[in-house]
Amino acid sequence: MFSRIYGAALLGIDAIKVAVEVDIASGLPKLATVGRPEGAVRESKVRIRAALRNCGYPYPYQRITVNLAPADVRKEGSGYDLPMAVGIAAAQGVVVSSRLGACLMVGELSLDGAVKPVRGALPIAAAVKREGLAGLILPRANSAEAAVVQGIDVYGVESLAEVVDFLNGEREIEPTRVDLARLFHSHAVHDADLSDVCGQPHVKRALEVAAAGSHNILLMGPPGSGKTMLAKRLATILPDLTLPEALETTKIHSVAGVLDGRALVAVRPFRAPHHTISDAGPVPPAPSTTPRASCWWRP
Repeated sequence: MFSRIYGAALLGIDAIKVAVEVDIASGLPKLATVGRPEGAVRESKVRIRAALRNCGYPYPYQRITVNLAPADVRKEGSGYDLPMAVGIAAAQGVVVSSRLGACLMVGELSLDGAVKPVRGALPIAAAVKREGLAGLILPRANSAEAAVVQGIDVYGVESLAEVVDFLNGEREIEPTRVDLARLFHSHAVHDADLSDVCGQPHVKRALEVAAAGSHNILLMGPPGSGKTMLAKRLATILPDLTLPEALETTKIHSVAGVLDGRALVAVRPFRAPHHTISDAGPVPPAPSTTPRASCWWRP
């Protein structure tokens, strides 16, 4: 008994399609995962077995082999739970659907079959479009983020049972849609402004020069002198992010898992390291088209 489902692997801030191949054969009951799986992927067998049982689907007491191809790419994270579980169900004939080859799916499974959010939904959606697949099935909490990529159907789900019913045509799920232009403009709002700063004209002038000339600026002074407050406002006088820059920035936040429920990062990000950080702590960001100026400060 064999089935093939598509998942995704993150490579930096991009994603590639991964074929999740499941074979069930006679032998001692065991689930073996090959294709360079890391810890969370190897542990998925416990979550998958419980999720299938608690959703009322059979779990085979046979030898199950799961191959994650391409085998030379490291597979990390819990996002393979959903395609592996659906693959086992499909190999047993529980899922019979032409959508299996047209959709890519990712998601972490709880023991009761609930589908939990994962990192990297935006780059995964971009990979779905690049590969020419029709749709993406992923946790509902990630659906708005993934729907930022236009031209594919994004199906947000909450449980393994919902996915099985959808694939078998027993349930309809409305694809998630977002108005990208409206979303971009609604999120392009700063929560601070340089006009809030009273006094310190020499520092404000330095920030203006740095912003205008795309220069770096170093702020030095004791804790509480206003370095962080001023540095946070540098982004507010830089040119607004373009939509391509916003998508690239959102990719980074998505893979890092720091989107905090946002579908799009439309303002220039700001990081505030604690004043006790060591000199080796602040590492300059990698080259990117997104930042127009950099600001470093130390106590």
